[in-house]
Amino acid sequence: MADAIVHVMRHGQVHNPDGLLYGRLEGFGLSDLGQEMAERMAEHWAAVELTHLRCSPLQRARETMAPTAARFPHLEVVTDERLIEAANAFEGKVFGSRNKALRDPRMIRHVLNPFRPSWGEPYAQIAARMRAAIADAAAAAGEGGQALVVSHQLPIWIARMDAEGRRFWHDPRRRECTLASVTSFSVSDGHVTDVSYDEPVADLLPTKHGRRFKVGT
Repeated sequence: MADAIVHVMRHGQVHNPDGLLYGRLEGFGLSDLGQEMAERMAEHWAAVELTHLRCSPLQRARETMAPTAARFPHLEVVTDERLIEAANAFEGKVFGSRNKALRDPRMIRHVLNPFRPSWGEPYAQIAARMRAAIADAAAAAGEGGQALVVSHQLPIWIARMDAEGRRFWHDPRRRECTLASVTSFSVSDGHVTDVSYDEPVADLLPTKHGRRFKVGT
């Protein structure tokens, strides 16, 4: 049996009418739909015996955690910088349907090495900080406990690939990490022994051309 389970939840939908790649920028909170996702997830977690709460410092993550934290007033929400979104050189830019930002001559140097990737924080660095944050959350949850962590799509996906021993280079469109989804890590002696994935509010996911829309950070 695992010592603890760390449920890593992605935040809800963000209010972003201009379509910016917002990354770590301040001032990006949840949309009305995102708030509904957070409230529904609070109902989901009410049936789970959570023993620890931990969250990225970014507004959208804190707002996603808030309704659940209100149901567990005896648990302090630990802010963990290691759970933050990945750094990205394209932060604050609009891509649009034709990926305009990628054709900016000033940005060419940032797309030369997709394996690192050259446009932002190295995948290996993301994996290391997420691995440490998950291990600390498991330790804080205690023997047989369950922790809830709120983070962002790319860090969660990299943490999963790291735990599963898979390569970090990937197609962003194929990440299995929708809005308000949960990637759960079973942790024993500080090491991940199993990973599972769930979409408790899949019915709320926005669609594009009849398919679930996964874009966002």
